[in-house]
Amino acid sequence: MDVRQRLTAALKDAMKSKEADRLSTLRLINAAIKDRDIALRGTGAEEGATVGTDEVLAILGRMVKQRQESARAYEEGGRLELAEKELAEVRVIEDFLPRQLDDAETEAAVDAAIVEAGADSIRDMGRVMAVLKGKYMGQMDFGRVGPMVKSRLG
Repeated sequence: MDVRQRLTAALKDAMKSKEADRLSTLRLINAAIKDRDIALRGTGAEEGATVGTDEVLAILGRMVKQRQESARAYEEGGRLELAEKELAEVRVIEDFLPRQLDDAETEAAVDAAIVEAGADSIRDMGRVMAVLKGKYMGQMDFGRVGPMVKSRLG
């Protein structure tokens, strides 16, 4: 079952079990994906075209990152109830993301991507990141991986 189907099933379950907070977050996810579908059609894609699974995972990853940043800002501002709400949304969104790679797995993936891309200098960083994004979208934080690749190539 792909991410869209899992999302639809979760949305129905949340409605049936009257989980208002979960339902709200699932609707936000759905809206973000539909916005991206509409934007895709605006670029001249055929009617009824939808974004692929990789793009859906990227959307979910961005949503998690936004909410984590918001939660951090709320905590710094002493608004703990709002921070907790953001973190609850993160947990719901993460249900649809693949398992995150741990540090050792991430380092191994970076090393393998450098070899696969044939990278030997910092100028090849884009090729290495493209390999990683192609294989591990939604499984690693690319903001954290970028400096790791840079240090290995530099």
